[in-house]
Amino acid sequence: MTEILTLPVEPKSVVWNPTPEQLRRFTEEMPNCRKTEFGNVNVATKVVSRSKGSTYVATDTPEQHSDQTISRAEYERMAKLQNDYIRTRDMLVVDGFIGNDPQFRVAARLIMEKANANIAGMQQHLYYPATPAELENFEPTVTVIYTPNLKAEGYPDERLIAVDLENFITRVFNSDYFGESKKGGLRMWNKIVYERGGLALHAGCKVIPVDGVNKVGLIVGLSGTGKTTTTFTKQNNSQPVQDDFCALMPGGKVYATENGCFAKTFGLNPKDEPTIFDACASPHAYLENVSQSDDGKIDYFDTSYTPNGRAVIRMDDVAGAFDAREVNNVDFLLILNRNENIIPAVAKLEGPLAAAYFMLGETKGTSAGGAAEAGKSLRVPGTNPFFPLLHAFQGNRMLELMKQSPMDVYLMNTGRIGGDDKDERSKKVKIQHSSAVVKAIAEGTIKWEKDPDFGYLVATEVPGIDDADYLQPKKMYERQGRGEEYQQLVEKYNSDRRAYLRKWKGLSEEIVNAI
Repeated sequence: MTEILTLPVEPKSVVWNPTPEQLRRFTEEMPNCRKTEFGNVNVATKVVSRSKGSTYVATDTPEQHSDQTISRAEYERMAKLQNDYIRTRDMLVVDGFIGNDPQFRVAARLIMEKANANIAGMQQHLYYPATPAELENFEPTVTVIYTPNLKAEGYPDERLIAVDLENFITRVFNSDYFGESKKGGLRMWNKIVYERGGLALHAGCKVIPVDGVNKVGLIVGLSGTGKTTTTFTKQNNSQPVQDDFCALMPGGKVYATENGCFAKTFGLNPKDEPTIFDACASPHAYLENVSQSDDGKIDYFDTSYTPNGRAVIRMDDVAGAFDAREVNNVDFLLILNRNENIIPAVAKLEGPLAAAYFMLGETKGTSAGGAAEAGKSLRVPGTNPFFPLLHAFQGNRMLELMKQSPMDVYLMNTGRIGGDDKDERSKKVKIQHSSAVVKAIAEGTIKWEKDPDFGYLVATEVPGIDDADYLQPKKMYERQGRGEEYQQLVEKYNSDRRAYLRKWKGLSEEIVNAI
């Protein structure tokens, strides 16, 4: 009973820090859970993507946040509703750490309905574990209280993610999508990192050996742009460090967050993504909304239920993973943009222009952001939809960090050149092209020249890419008799980008004037 009183809620019953075996058993009791051919579990959820439109920061100073807010009084009303509900429910408590560096890790707790034990099992994989001694007196810095079966009447889709940054508590109502647990903790961690003088990046991290030296790369991008794929593809026996969020601190120091990753599984195959494919076949993996036949056969190409199939995999099941505590300072940053027309496979960004493109956060939306974003052109500052403060802070802090500890910054198109997939004149930027780019960046073998239209550097030569159309789209358009179309796109992009940067109050003039 003493333990229950340490919680901010009073459950009907509570299982404290169940073992992985217990959580797996609880998950297999769920009616929407099936065993797969790999011996792991696959849960079909009602909600298949994160609920941005139902996410609110609780504050009485909404001008201090770029995203939508609710008042403190309204938050307290909804908290009471959830607390009353939990008194009638069996709950699970999972404790652990966001990050594994003793100097930087953040104690985190998930309080979850036992009826949705898969979410607790997935989150346990992603937390770095606490020792038995640490669990005896565990005091969380951030807490997620999660009731997937409680409706939030009056909110979009009767769903609510209420973020209390003053007390570092996030309350989730009426979503059984695991991403709300994962992002719930990381969103609050974003604020902690910022207050410590750094910047939380929606980024993967990898280490690439080059002539006996480990080159450290960060890869930022919205979900579905190829961030995980780029992180896990191999160049020179590279090693993945982190899949989704990293802290970039003054001096270029990088800290990790998660002991696994939440990977999109659409199109997953052993040829293109062997590391992720093998980890998803581990009996320890948790699958979510992946197509499965009655006999347990997995089909990563079938999207009839949702194109946003996912899997939580452990770093222990990732071949050759690199311990984040051993990572040196960052050498280069890749900004992913799933574009469909005139962005080259790679461009080099220098000075404030790098911070400007970071702030632009351009891409094409995918199913990860829900049906409202899929297929649409998006701009999300820093490609980070989870930064809970004013977005201008991201751009300004990034410019500040780049000046303190210079790094090479690149724009990478992971989409197409010359049009969408219905245009026969267009070309897909394949995984092999992106991998060649990353290898060449690490090795310093790309030859560059200035692009007069956008001010960045475009490649004249990239080892492993023989088709120049991927490197200089302007020449491709001109060769196809589409020079006028190209110039119209240039004018539109430059105009729209300038207007977008100007809309963020408080953003550095160096960044605003860089485009």
